[in-house]
Amino acid sequence: MALGKDYATQECSIARALEVVGERWTLLVIRDALYGVRRYNDFLVHLGIPRAVLANRLQALTAEGILEKRRYQESPPRDEYVVTERGIALWPALRALGIWGREQLGGEPMRTFWHADCGTELSPYGACPACGKLVAVRDIDMRPGPGLDPDPADPVSRALLGTRRLLQPIETEQGPERRPV
Repeated sequence: MALGKDYATQECSIARALEVVGERWTLLVIRDALYGVRRYNDFLVHLGIPRAVLANRLQALTAEGILEKRRYQESPPRDEYVVTERGIALWPALRALGIWGREQLGGEPMRTFWHADCGTELSPYGACPACGKLVAVRDIDMRPGPGLDPDPADPVSRALLGTRRLLQPIETEQGPERRPV
């Protein structure tokens, strides 16, 4: 029996969520947006994603209200993609999926996540053991973990090497951004 291309007959919140974020590359685009990637070319070089696929995913995520397209330059016109509150709400699922992948499939942590206010590493579910509270995404610092390549080739990975706050836009030494076709 062939699998359908959607979950229209499923009465399930997981199936509805997969309609929005279930395509290949989509969660990685959202992850990068949470890490501070905003510009088309930065997504492109960091993910190694085909241009047409990236353009499609950015358009779909914008249409779903997970990313917001904002103009940052008028001449020539250039846009960036900023994660919205709806996109930020995906953080716990992405964090849990990353932990599951490491624990079940092996590997060292690529990044660790810390409560910016007190400097304590977060529990797997995003709570601060020192403060006893669930930490908002805007109050999380990301630090390189032992599994991260200390000398990456691409400029986005280099920009993500140091300690940085989630959602803060990254700065790369990239040249002019190429627009999607």
